[in-house]
Amino acid sequence: MTTGLAALGASLLGSAASAQTLPPRLQPALVTLRQPLPVGEVHVFPDHFQLFWTLPDQQAWRYGIRVGREGLYEPGRYYIGAKKEWPSWKPTPGMIEREPEKYAKYAEDGMEGGIDNPLGARALYLFEPGRGDTYLRIHGTSDPSTIGRAVSNGCAGLLNEHVKILYDQVPMDTPVVLYPKMV
Repeated sequence: MTTGLAALGASLLGSAASAQTLPPRLQPALVTLRQPLPVGEVHVFPDHFQLFWTLPDQQAWRYGIRVGREGLYEPGRYYIGAKKEWPSWKPTPGMIEREPEKYAKYAEDGMEGGIDNPLGARALYLFEPGRGDTYLRIHGTSDPSTIGRAVSNGCAGLLNEHVKILYDQVPMDTPVVLYPKMV
């Protein structure tokens, strides 16, 4: 198992460019949690811009993320209701209302999956019991300058190379906790 973890850890470092642009606390790492969290869950701590995929023995994979900007982050308990590779994307009505100059052109047809797509290489779709799809996602981005910032329309974003690994780690129906912002 140690060899497998070492190989996974090496692959988490991603490209040299992204490793150089992210501070150490936002780079993926296998960490020991100070406080125990349930195993097999995703936990998002928005004030620290970190996402944790929890493992046995108080271990977790930590990823640096970006989160929703002021008023758009929705704390709560969710589950992974869908997973897609190179997902297509369509802006929500709220996004179009807030920034029509940026999003109205995609209102009808959206955008096919690909490197320029706002959801990036992979997306984990957050659902709630009784509500279904919340339109919140954990997804990729090709812009390392957004990691460690509150800049999105409510979603948690990881670098594309990191979300590919998280996507493979996290199964369907995994519980996800988005903690409230404290600051």
